[in-house]
Amino acid sequence: MTDFVHESPPMRVVLRPGAATTATPDEARRLGLRRLLVVSGARGADTARAVADSLGQACAGLHAGARMHVPVEVADRAVEVARTADADGCVAVGGGSSIGLGKAIALRTGLPLIAVPTTYSGSEATPVWGLTEHGAKRTGRDPSVLPRSIVYDPELTFSLPVPLSVTSGVNALAHGVEALYAPDASPLIALMAEEGVRAMARALPDVAGDPASLDARGRALYGAWLCGSCLGATTMGLHHKLCHVLGGTFGLPHSETHTVVLPYALAYNAPAVPDAVAAVARALDADEAPTALWQLAGNLGAPRSLAELGLKEADLAVAAEQAAGQSYANPREVTVDGALAVLRAAYEGGPP
Repeated sequence: MTDFVHESPPMRVVLRPGAATTATPDEARRLGLRRLLVVSGARGADTARAVADSLGQACAGLHAGARMHVPVEVADRAVEVARTADADGCVAVGGGSSIGLGKAIALRTGLPLIAVPTTYSGSEATPVWGLTEHGAKRTGRDPSVLPRSIVYDPELTFSLPVPLSVTSGVNALAHGVEALYAPDASPLIALMAEEGVRAMARALPDVAGDPASLDARGRALYGAWLCGSCLGATTMGLHHKLCHVLGGTFGLPHSETHTVVLPYALAYNAPAVPDAVAAVARALDADEAPTALWQLAGNLGAPRSLAELGLKEADLAVAAEQAAGQSYANPREVTVDGALAVLRAAYEGGPP
């Protein structure tokens, strides 16, 4: 911790009830934007319409074409819509799919992006983009896709069903967990990661117990912001690589896959990073971090196995080959056998 590099990205964050329709126009004016394309998925189109209406004449259109894992053809269409509308900025309203589409537009056009998240994915706080083509998901980092402003409105998450709230929250936890053993972490990131894990782990049972609690929803967004910021500042390891393979190649749902895989990926890396595992355990107020993560998700009704998500046993070997065949930072060497062991444990869903 006496040898590190830390860079704080230029980003403005607003978190308050009602901010989606009150703060978003203010952020657009602050950035000098006058023709904004609002993008969302089909399911979140009504919320996106309310945001679009709040922009008034500054709204250049609404495009509700976002899809999970951002297929390249979906990104191509959205870029065409933005150019046809002569947009000078983009507002992405929704979860990781919508914000991912907004990032694809920013990457290809250079348009500034405002993010209005409705889930806890944390993607809005990162310069990480992802596109899926020919059954494979590519990811990269580019400062142009980092939102200039994030507008967090706890009221928008009221419509997020409890099961998806839980898996979206655990997806955010995964960012904080892997940041704690990332090779490019810093003391500030370590503090943010542990606090983010703690905040989310405490908020999720309250969200499940009272989905209409503004306080619980706000605390979950706070945790998502911290964990997402850690994702944006560090290099993720085995857990995220496995989830990208499972999502991009086999079409597994994003947040549910992160929820299932996380305890087993952490258990695999645990021998190499005892301090990081101890920090996760502290944040969870538990003795064994992997087991506590497994129990947290399971106790809140989340899926516990890749089999539940539709993965076939025959797919495990293919996924392991892909995960082990790519280059990425991880505190423990990833072999085909090691990746397969993690995937098999996640497929069966027993205690890690």
